[in-house]
Amino acid sequence: MSVISISARQGVPEDAISEDAVIDLERLCGTPGDGIRVAPAIDGIERIEARLHGKFFEPHRHDTYAIGVTLGGVQTFQYRGESRFSNPGSIIIIHPDEVHDGGAGTDIGLRYRMMYLQPERLLAALDTAGGSLPFVAAPVVGDEALRQAIGEAVMDLDNSIDDLALDDILARIAEGLCRHAGVASHQARTLDKHAVLQATEYLRANLERPVGSPQLEAVSGLDRFTLARQFRKVLGTSPHRYLLMRRLERARQMIAKGESLAGAALETGFADQAHFTRHFKRAYGITPGRWANLAVAG
Repeated sequence: MSVISISARQGVPEDAISEDAVIDLERLCGTPGDGIRVAPAIDGIERIEARLHGKFFEPHRHDTYAIGVTLGGVQTFQYRGESRFSNPGSIIIIHPDEVHDGGAGTDIGLRYRMMYLQPERLLAALDTAGGSLPFVAAPVVGDEALRQAIGEAVMDLDNSIDDLALDDILARIAEGLCRHAGVASHQARTLDKHAVLQATEYLRANLERPVGSPQLEAVSGLDRFTLARQFRKVLGTSPHRYLLMRRLERARQMIAKGESLAGAALETGFADQAHFTRHFKRAYGITPGRWANLAVAG
């Protein structure tokens, strides 16, 4: 994870900055502690966390959607001729090529996480007629479903995002943007339960192997974003989450029979024990080691 200056390093080759470099931003805003964390690259998506004081960004514009959540302080910016304010928990949506500035609205500073989404990535996920980009007139909105999708995208800035998880996230973000843009989607489309069940059978049969979107497209006969929407409507979750939970269930069974944590992680498709532990704790609220002790005690 890098902490970098967006403008103070212009002209410096990327390979001149080490992955763990920490570059002070005081020269830009005069306040200690300000910085920007940049997540590992994902094709067509950039993710950051920013901690800032004062007016930080001069007027500029992106050729991407800027979509994020204010985490602390008040985020203020000029957008389409008006002063805008975002409080903690509010969602910010800035359309491509719209001029805006940015900074903290109070002396306590500002913390937010943002993703910069290339329009072509969004277009592929849209479930609408016409195929034009959704324009959200209000750049600050409240929407729990959309906030959850954005949160999953920017929750873990130390790692990339699994392809299956990203398909579901983008489909939900596309739905949220269309909802706030007043763009009709194909919500009345008939549910294809057979396609979803075909996908679940494939996922259960391949717990120990990496599973990507192309395999599920071939098995289900649906494109990845349609499958993500259908899967969530039929089963209330995503293909990624379904696969993850089946892997964790299998791992719990193995541990209960005496398998080591490292062995259970390896046999159920996790990259390593740390990866396994992180997902286990998120799913069940305790570490696998703690669960193993309790299972033996029972």
